[in-house]
Amino acid sequence: MTPRRRRLAAVLIVLGLLATAAALLLGALRHNLDFFLGPGELLQQRPAPQQRLRLGGVVEPGSLRREPGSMTVHFVVAEGAHRVPVRYSGLLPDLFGEGQGVVAGGRLGRDGVFDAHEVLAKHDENYMPPTGESRPAWVKP
Repeated sequence: MTPRRRRLAAVLIVLGLLATAAALLLGALRHNLDFFLGPGELLQQRPAPQQRLRLGGVVEPGSLRREPGSMTVHFVVAEGAHRVPVRYSGLLPDLFGEGQGVVAGGRLGRDGVFDAHEVLAKHDENYMPPTGESRPAWVKP
């Protein structure tokens, strides 16, 4: 084998290894990404009742209701003209509230109500802690 062919074989092997590594990396990333659907997309797609997915949008002002004597809450996630009612039983995040962004993981029931098993509150990049909150010692004023 001539030196030129050896060099070509080495380059082809290195390119093959790089392509394999890139394919494995992209495959692993695809399985770890979590996307959410907006209310409009959810209503348009109408997923199967047992399909787990995430719903994202804004908690509609005036829609938050708590069932007396239980930890179950009902609220509506809105995006533009589309609305999806949500039922959740459990502790809500501190940032959760009406008019706030939310991502709820769960299933869309046959009755059109999204049964959430987790609720995550979203905030924008301009988040500021409530006034009067003490700072940790390591944060400089």
